[in-house]
Amino acid sequence: MNLDGRNRDWFAHESAVIDEGCAIGAGTKIWHFSHIMPDAVIGRGCNIGQNVVISPGVILGSNVKVQNNVSLYTGVICDDDVFLGPSCVFTNVTNPRSAIVRRDQYARTHVGKGATIGANATIVCGHDIGAHAFIGAGAVVTTDVPAFALVVGNPARQMGWMSTHGHRLDFVDGRARCPESGELYTLSDQGVQLESTTA
Repeated sequence: MNLDGRNRDWFAHESAVIDEGCAIGAGTKIWHFSHIMPDAVIGRGCNIGQNVVISPGVILGSNVKVQNNVSLYTGVICDDDVFLGPSCVFTNVTNPRSAIVRRDQYARTHVGKGATIGANATIVCGHDIGAHAFIGAGAVVTTDVPAFALVVGNPARQMGWMSTHGHRLDFVDGRARCPESGELYTLSDQGVQLESTTA
């Protein structure tokens, strides 16, 4: 990978720090004062806002949008199309102490395809955020979040279900339709399933 030459197919603002050994996909943009560390992997077409830190071993899929002031620590994995709101917080150790080194105990946090994490939300490490889940602003996530779930509050509680287009789903007899896309969803004991993409 060419980090400094003219032929690179991604953009970084001159104030950004891009370490050798990271991988950055075509079309990605990295903005002011951000730091991409060695062994971080960033997919194609991502947008990395201002004052973002992406630590070693972090993996971002394609079309991930990271808003300003987000730190992604080792152990975080985001699938394609994830949105990370301004100043949202990830952790990677459940019981940190300054005097005790726990670098060999980093916990994994997986954020599924199309999920949204709102501004100032906190994701306690070691949990999975399901595909297309929606984490409300300021929520504190302390458990796994199912696919399509809407969670808010501290600690975060599920308040409903969201479509892939980010609309709340109102189920009648176990079925709901997204008002924007026309997608049809079904609700069962196993959670929400996308059944059809046609109106």
